[in-house]
Formats: sequence, C-alpha cells, structure tokens
Amino acid sequence: MVSIEQTGASVQDRAPASTSKFYLAAWRWHFYAGLYVIPFFMVLAVTGMAMAWIAYIDGRDGERIAVVPQQVAQSVSAQADAALAVIPGGTLRQYVAPRAGDLAAIFRVDLDGKATMVAVDPYSATVLAEFPRRSGWYDFFDNVHSDLMLGVTGDRMIEVAASLGMVLIATGLYMWWPRTSGWRAALVPSFARGGRVMWRSLHGVAGFWISLFLVFFLVSGLSWAGVWGEKMVQAWSQFPAAKWDNVPLSDDTHASMNHGPKEVPWALEQTPMPASGSQAGEAGLPAGSEVTIDTMDQLARAIGFDGRYQMNVPSGETGVYTFSRDSMSTDSSDPTSDRTVHVDRYTGNILADVRFEDYSWAGKAMAVGVALHMGTMGLWSVLANTLVCTSVLFLCISGVVMWWKRRAQGLRLSAPPLPRDMPLWQGATLVALAVSMAFPMAGLTLLAVMALDALVVSRIPRLKRALS
Repeated sequence: MVSIEQTGASVQDRAPASTSKFYLAAWRWHFYAGLYVIPFFMVLAVTGMAMAWIAYIDGRDGERIAVVPQQVAQSVSAQADAALAVIPGGTLRQYVAPRAGDLAAIFRVDLDGKATMVAVDPYSATVLAEFPRRSGWYDFFDNVHSDLMLGVTGDRMIEVAASLGMVLIATGLYMWWPRTSGWRAALVPSFARGGRVMWRSLHGVAGFWISLFLVFFLVSGLSWAGVWGEKMVQAWSQFPAAKWDNVPLSDDTHASMNHGPKEVPWALEQTPMPASGSQAGEAGLPAGSEVTIDTMDQLARAIGFDGRYQMNVPSGETGVYTFSRDSMSTDSSDPTSDRTVHVDRYTGNILADVRFEDYSWAGKAMAVGVALHMGTMGLWSVLANTLVCTSVLFLCISGVVMWWKRRAQGLRLSAPPLPRDMPLWQGATLVALAVSMAFPMAGLTLLAVMALDALVVSRIPRLKRALS
C-alpha cells in the first residue's frame, strides 16, 4: 500500500503511475472533504451522545419524574384538570401516559402560542413540575444536532457535511485497503514507529472498523435532511392515504403534529390526517358511550397501548384523537411495535390503525434505522452509539494531528499534491463523484471544488503554492 508518509513526489516516483495518480487524487479529495466535515462531525458526535444519554436517564420530555405508587390512580380527566389549573385559560393538547407505575404523567397545555409541559402525580392528581415545552438540555442538543440552530441554512450545511462524509469514507477505504501489507496492518494498529506513522495507523484502522457503522448513521441521519430526505426519499415512500379505508381526510398532514423535534413516524409525515365528523370507521367504544379523555384512554388501553403512549387531543372541528407509540419519540424501545391510531372525536370510531407491518419496506427500514441512530432501543444501543461517537471524535482529532505533523512551514494549507496527469486525475474523481451523485448536496459541492481547483487554483502559482 502506498504510504502517505512520503511526499507527493516520492509517491509518484515509487508507485506504478496509474496507482500513484489514482491514490493521490483520492487522498486530495479525502483531504478536501475532511476540511469541511471535521467540525460538523465533532458537533454531531458530541450532541448525539448527549441526546442519547439524556433520553435514557432523564427522558426526552423530562418525564422520568418519580412518584410513590398507590393502589388506585386518579382518572386521566382529574389529572388533566390539575394540569389546567396551574395554567388558567390554557387548552389541553396532549397526554403522555407514564412509562411505568412509579413515574409521573405529562400533560401539554397551550396558552397564547406557548406550550407548557405539566408533570402530574397520577395517584394524587398533584402537580409536581411545569416547564416550557422543548426547553430542556435534550432539546438544546437536538436543535444543534439538526440545524445548528440556524434553520434551513444550518440544515443544508449539515446535509453537505453528511453527504461529503460518504465521499470521505469511500476515499478513505480506497487508500487504506490492503494491497501489499496484508490485512493485519489494515485491521490492527501499529505503535512500533511512533510519530506520524503511528497516528496514520490508528486513524486508518479506526476508520476501517467504523466505516460501515458510519455509513449507516449518515444515511439514517440524512433521512431527515431537507433535500435528500424530504425531496428524494420520503416523498416516494410515505404511507398511502388509501390505507385509511376511504375515511374523510383533512387538509393537514401528519407533519402538522410535529412541533419542533419530530413526533410522528417518518413514514407517516406526508400522509393526510383523517377527519372527524362522519359515521366512517370501526366502532371503538361501546354503544352509547360518551367520548371523553377518560374513555379515550380506556380505548387506547383496550386496543393494546400499554405503558407509555401519547394521546393528542383534537384541535378544531374535524380534529381527531390520536394515540401513538413509536421508538423515535422514546415511547418504547422496540421500533417494530410502532403504532398510530386515529379516532373520530364525535363517534369514537377508529378511523385508522397503522402498525409497523403496514409500512413500506423503506418505512420499516427507517423506523428501525432511526431507533438505532437515536439510541432508543435500550442501554445497549446507548452504549453502542457512544462507542461510534467517540470513534468519530478520534478520527477527527487524529486527522488534524496527521495534518499538523506533515504540514509545510508558513501560511500553507499543505494539501496533498495534484496528480501530474489531469485526465487520470479526472478519472480518479469518479470514485468520489459516484458516491456524491447519490447525494445532491455533496455532488454540487464537489463539482464546485473541482472547478475551483482545475480552473483557478492550478492556474495561479501563488494561490497554488498557498494551498499545496
């Protein structure tokens, strides 16, 4: 395998011409991609770990507030009244059932456009705490993780980084793939020579082992991105509204249930919501039963929603009661138990009952993939995510260390040298382009950098020297 410890000239002199030029092209693209990717990957790794541990220890909604279990719990309506009492004039929007018998129930109450979460002891209907919705540390890290708190601009910046990460993996694997040194050198780090050689070995081995996991995390994370996720993937893999058995549909989609971080399964976001106000659907409540939050809770329990689940209260004349449980919202640790049920607010009829097995293959893959990505499948997945995130941090740090040790003196970027034969260099870039064209933001970025490198940098000696 050609060593990057050599200078660009000696690499070209020692290796076969085609291999040397191809290697140098891959190395140059790896370097350029790393310049952009490293700070973003470090932010994503740190915030991802923080979110996984906060959700596991404290709960995504801060719902892991302990209570003393009693023999009988108060009705859900009594608990809701207690929550509403602390916010006079507020409107009840959501009930989050306790995950276990020794935990508080959570109610969302809205007033003047502000959402407040109220924790209530289910046995005494006593308010234990109240806090603005989506205002905790989990949500802070989530906002940084998703768009750097910059809105669409931040989303696009992270999507470019994640897409270029695929280029980084492809070029890195190409450079580290064993050719003459054997698989042991590729899989086991060497500390014998120390210095830059040792760092290169550590970087290459860590990258080789983590590459498959990193691809998974990038692809599953990109499913939420504004271009690749929403325009290219989600648009053609949404749950079909025809599955609602011809029930009335509202003008809203399930995405309207998202207030900040995602709250409904990825496969349902773009599907229209059913609407209340007809005799459609299957009977849910016994004949003559009144539709209240108590009878809705009883219905949810009767049809299989045990432990933690979320009940969204109807909003507007055509709004529906929605029961939901999904691992993305940390309701359960099993993504195959995801379920969303809509109930007519007037008749109590079940308008739609969507389960994991009803998803398309893409929806199923994303339900499981997002749960793994977020580390919501139990302690083992939190630990696994922590290992991946710390490995990513090490790759970023070791990449900077290697650059620092081999950089040229003065104000120079010390980028890997351009191959001497431009046609071969252009052919080598197909490795990066083949990956990036599947991810539009990376493709556009690479084309821009290629044009800048070939048309500007290579033609201005002073600039070429500064970037070399």
